Amino acid sequence: MSGENSLAVDDVDAINATATEEFGEWGPEVLVTQEMVNEFAELTGDRQWIHIDVERCKAESPFGGPIAHGFLTVSLLPQLNPGGVQLSGVKNAVNYGSDGFRFLAPVPVGSTLHAKGRLVGAEAHKKGTLLTQEISVHCQGNETPSLLYKMKVLYQG
Repeated sequence: MSGENSLAVDDVDAINATATEEFGEWGPEVLVTQEMVNEFAELTGDRQWIHIDVERCKAESPFGGPIAHGFLTVSLLPQLNPGGVQLSGVKNAVNYGSDGFRFLAPVPVGSTLHAKGRLVGAEAHKKGTLLTQEISVHCQGNETPSLLYKMKVLYQG
């Protein structure tokens, strides 16, 4: 990441000064299709009927139709990238894990997802700068997030 308004990857104090309780702007949109859900089911082996059996879902599901896997929603985060703090001097970024996530609302097949994020904080790490961001993923038109995720990424300069 870089740009004219970027912060040095090793300037933890400056990065922390941008932390906020408020979420930023919405990022790109992603349409969740049945084909996407079916491919995820095949890839992971999670073929639970609430995801892939369209007719049964219409007849029996409390959601009225098939829903996306929770982990499919998590895996879409790179496409839903809501942006955030711009860092300069980054050579590498590594997924460092999570401080937790919750699935708060279903993602019906056919929904369009979008996400917004906020910087929770940064800390110096022996191998770089560790950022914690909170990402809120919503089905368009739904105030309740489908996924609330605290992501940790280690940026190395």
